[in-house]
Amino acid sequence: MTMPETASPKVVSDQDALREALEAGTAALVRIAPILSHLLSTPDHSLFSDEIVARIRGMCQHLAWQVLRAQAEAAGQAGREAFAERHGAALAEHFFGSPALLAHCHALAIEWQLTEKLEVQYGIDPVLSPLVQELLADQDSSLASAAMASLTAQARFAQSQRRMELPLSELPGDLFHDLLMGWRAYAGQVRSDAMIRAEAKLREAFDEGATRISLMARVVTAMGSDGLRALDIDRAGTALFVSALAIRSGQSRVDAILSTNHRQTARLSLGLRAAGLDSTDIERQVLRLDPQANPPRGMAGFTVEEARRLLTETPISGTE
Repeated sequence: MTMPETASPKVVSDQDALREALEAGTAALVRIAPILSHLLSTPDHSLFSDEIVARIRGMCQHLAWQVLRAQAEAAGQAGREAFAERHGAALAEHFFGSPALLAHCHALAIEWQLTEKLEVQYGIDPVLSPLVQELLADQDSSLASAAMASLTAQARFAQSQRRMELPLSELPGDLFHDLLMGWRAYAGQVRSDAMIRAEAKLREAFDEGATRISLMARVVTAMGSDGLRALDIDRAGTALFVSALAIRSGQSRVDAILSTNHRQTARLSLGLRAAGLDSTDIERQVLRLDPQANPPRGMAGFTVEEARRLLTETPISGTE
C-alpha cells in the first residue's frame, strides 16, 4: 500500500515562515482605519501631505457635497453650491467616523496610485488594458458587452480620481446605505422634509449593478475558467487584476487591493495561489508589482484550498 507523502522539513519551514509573514502583514493592515481617522480629523495637515490622505479626504468631501446638493434641490433652494459649501466640511468630518467608508476610499486611492505607477513604469494604459481590448472583440457578445461597460466605467473612475472625487453612484450598496444613515445621524432630530425627499430620490436612482466594481466583477465572472488571464497585471491592468484576484481567491476587493502593497508580499502570494496561479506565475506577478520583493518560498506546497483557508483564518479587520 502506498503511504501518503509528507512535506519535507524545508517545505514545512518555508510554509511556517509564510504564515508568520502573513500574520505580521495583517497586524500592520488592521491599524489602517484608526490611523486614517486620526489623520483625517487633524486640523493641521502640514505634517500629513501624503497624496493618499488628501485623496481620501477629497472623496469624502465630494460625497458630502453630493448629498447636500440633493438636499438643497429637494428644498427648492437656488444656491445649491453655496449650501453644500457651507455645510460640506462638517458633514465630511462626520463621514470620517465610518471605518468601512474610509477603508473603501483608502483602497480606491491605493488602486489609483498603483494604476498610475504601472502607467509610468510599464506604459499600461489606465483605462484600456490589452486584455480589455481583446475582450471587446470577443465572440461571446455578453462578454464583449460587459467589457465595454467596464471600459466606460473605468474611464469615469480615472476622471474622478484625478479630481479626487467619488460619485455616490459608485459606492457599493451597503456603503451607500450606511452613508445615508450617517447623513440621518448627522441631522439628528432636525431632519427636514427636504432631506426625506432627497434621500428617497437618491435611493431610487441608485443602481449597484451599474457601479464600476460590479461591472468588473461581471467581466471576471463571464470569463469563467479563462479568468486566470486577468491575473496577469501587465495584460489586465490594475482594476481588472484586483477584481479577479478578489473573486477567484474569495477575498474582498479591499483586501485584494491592500495586498498589492510592497509590505504584503505574503498575502499577495497566497491570494494569487488561492486564485489558481502556480508558484512560477505567482513569483512573476509579485516581482512585476515590486521588483525589489522577495517572493516567499514554499508556495508550491500549498493547494488552492489551503491558501484560501489560510487567508480566511487571517482576515483584515475593518476592511470588509
